Amino acid sequence: MTAASPAVFLVDDDAAVRDSLSLLLSLRGYRVRAFAGARELLAEVQPDWAGCLLLDLKMPGMGGLELQAELTARGVALPVVIVTAHGDVASARAAFRAGAADFIEKPIDDQALVAAIARALERDAQGRAAAAERAEIQERLARLTSRERQVLDLVASGRHNREVATQLEISPRTVEVYKARLMEKLRVRRLPDLVRLVLRARGGPGSG
Repeated sequence: MTAASPAVFLVDDDAAVRDSLSLLLSLRGYRVRAFAGARELLAEVQPDWAGCLLLDLKMPGMGGLELQAELTARGVALPVVIVTAHGDVASARAAFRAGAADFIEKPIDDQALVAAIARALERDAQGRAAAAERAEIQERLARLTSRERQVLDLVASGRHNREVATQLEISPRTVEVYKARLMEKLRVRRLPDLVRLVLRARGGPGSG
């Protein structure tokens, strides 16, 4: 398994639970890496890991919520599914506020767990695809000259050619030339596509 291969990273201090959940998920076709505690996971975790985390809420030393916070601080953005035998509203609220994808109480319903894992993995895949798209767009934007970027920002904000020309103190015809050049560099043919590309680069509406 490479670091970037999607996997379920399971952290639970109960060996029997680790074994049963690993078997369940493996039989459903998921890659699983099991850890006996937060320390073991933190010793190996990498920012480029893909997949999701399946964390026990109550563990010796660092519990699931604390581990979730530490991973976030380290820039590990994997979706988290919290599993617990001590579920309560406060813990669930804290988990969701911290960005958990799901919160499941023991005894675990196999179907509910598998469904939660599937949602978390899909969430991670979508997030990585969006991040890759934004990075690719940023590479295209980096090819623009400073003047082309100025024209792009004004056009994307809804300014007409004459308004752009006035603000930049150039002719409307020159604005058209810059627009043609930047659209070629950005590989878009229509103005709506240009606006959508800028929104995706910013991660705003139209980025999904």
